[in-house]
Amino acid sequence: MEFDRFSICFLAAKDDSPEMSPAEAGDLQNAHMSHLADLHESGELLAAGPTGNPQYRGVCLFRTEVDRARELMLADPAVVAGWFEITVIPWMVPTGAMFFETTTFPRSMASLKVE
Repeated sequence: MEFDRFSICFLAAKDDSPEMSPAEAGDLQNAHMSHLADLHESGELLAAGPTGNPQYRGVCLFRTEVDRARELMLADPAVVAGWFEITVIPWMVPTGAMFFETTTFPRSMASLKVE
């Protein structure tokens, strides 16, 4: 059986994350979202989003090898700022079991539509 290979990145909240004003936190969240949008537009990031879990804040699914996914996420402004720590693991599924289409990722909190 053939397998498609992906990398999954878990973004975990850090206990010692830096204190920020609401404005600073908002700016950092927007930079984080913009970074993910760039990665999606490049074709390396297939899907990403929040979990709703207070410890494991988000998950990213990459079309890349683990080392490349780790490199890309270590450049995420929220990781650089110490908001998140990352864990990247390989994931395999039977070939053709999953497919993804390019979509538009939000680049800021202001671009999210809340209904």
